[in-house]
Amino acid sequence: MQRKLANAQRGSNRRQRVKAAIAKLKAREGDRRKDWVEKTSTMLARRFDLIRVESLNVRGMTRSAKGTVQEPGRNVAQKAGLNRGILANGWGGLVKRLEHKAPGRVVKISPAYTSQRCSACGHLARENRESQAVFLCVACGYTGNADVNAARNIKDTAPGHGVAARGALQALAGAVNREPQLVTS
Repeated sequence: MQRKLANAQRGSNRRQRVKAAIAKLKAREGDRRKDWVEKTSTMLARRFDLIRVESLNVRGMTRSAKGTVQEPGRNVAQKAGLNRGILANGWGGLVKRLEHKAPGRVVKISPAYTSQRCSACGHLARENRESQAVFLCVACGYTGNADVNAARNIKDTAPGHGVAARGALQALAGAVNREPQLVTS
């Protein structure tokens, strides 16, 4: 669609139709993101007593890399792609909706060193993060997915406050993981 837009004559009816089609696609993309945020935040709020999230500075993470005329930025195209990816996932929106749906149960954790600390032995080193996806502790040899390791570090930030699902196993009905509902009669 964007290639069609680039080839269309400015001010033409075809250009207007292509612009409208692009706007419709962008709106659907935004609607899908909002729907995912609503469904995910509702599921998390109903299922868990305590929800820990990294306190990420999304606005700072998505700042432009263009720089100034005197000092132009580096890797501007790559940074623009990263920004689109971060914003397309709706991180900030998910945390905001979680705070609305689970008031007092959302704890923001500092993201400092969560991806470099070993969840098995606690060793902290930049070399532990072998790649974007692989974590390999240079002290104890623990290896695993880097995101899973970071999630364990976030969970263990305050000992004794692990993420616990609501409810318990019941003989006939299975697990009941629902937020308590007010019953009015």
